[in-house]
Amino acid sequence: MRMPTRTRTLTLLGFAIATIGGAVLACVRSPWPAALVIRAAFDRDAVKTAAETARFAPLDGVSEQLDVPYRGGVTLDVFRPTGADGPLPTVVWIHGGAWISGSKSHVAPYLRILAAQGYTVVGLDYSVAPEKRYPVALRQLDRALAFLDTHAERFGIDPERFVLAGDSAGAQLAAQLAVITTNPGYATRVGISPALRPDHLRAVILNCGIYDVRGIPTAPGIGGWGFRIALWAYLGVKDWAHTRGGEEMTTIDAVTADFPATWISGGDADPLTATQSVPFAARLTDLDVPVTSVFYDRDVPPKLPHEYQFHLDLADARGALTSTITFLDSRTKHP
Repeated sequence: MRMPTRTRTLTLLGFAIATIGGAVLACVRSPWPAALVIRAAFDRDAVKTAAETARFAPLDGVSEQLDVPYRGGVTLDVFRPTGADGPLPTVVWIHGGAWISGSKSHVAPYLRILAAQGYTVVGLDYSVAPEKRYPVALRQLDRALAFLDTHAERFGIDPERFVLAGDSAGAQLAAQLAVITTNPGYATRVGISPALRPDHLRAVILNCGIYDVRGIPTAPGIGGWGFRIALWAYLGVKDWAHTRGGEEMTTIDAVTADFPATWISGGDADPLTATQSVPFAARLTDLDVPVTSVFYDRDVPPKLPHEYQFHLDLADARGALTSTITFLDSRTKHP
């Protein structure tokens, strides 16, 4: 017997409510559902951005070694000017993705651009959350630095001229590794022995990063919600703000006067600029760390979004790239 229309409608409505309720309950109990949705969106956008950047990358003149394993199946890419002789100053780039997404392939076109300027440039992959939690990625990245230092001759690396770089969550990780390298007390607290000597880490490049996670629990809008989900997934605790990992991720209080010379930037439409990048730059300046900051404060468009530096069709992004290369040259190619 066929079910009456009204009964069928109520049945379908009940099923829909149960499904939505189950999804909401799952999000309340676990970061996994929301984190995977965010990951899919971030990765989709990152692929599009990489394609944009690729239009500006050199088609030749840069050699590459891709997917070199450095730790348990985790890999890295190495880019270098074709025909270059001997070791070169080396930029090690950590990709972004809110600690729950991203890939070295997303930044590869940008790294090719930097390599063409006379650098060995390395893109690192690392395990993301929720599959792996803090401090797994941080330990992997420190081991990657040790691997590169050990195999410097193989990859054309000058082990005395390293630069750590990153974007978004990658900038947070780069800053954290730089603090581990230059602040022995912090390294002991985190429980990681630094792979690099402080005098071998010549500089740091930080794009659109997070350096004080204490402000994230009250950050407004969809962006604040997304970062709260990402940090729940990364740190493994919903109320993560006062966990040991949450405190260790906040690098603004751990930097010292020995922190490397820093190039730092963020777009004027990126809420992280005013709340994260500008205060971090100010803190380093107070410590007399050499800082090159590229910030924007204007009333006319175009406003620059999060990760603006990869959108090289924008004049300001090209200007930031030129500034980055000038900074690199000054810190690694001259006495």
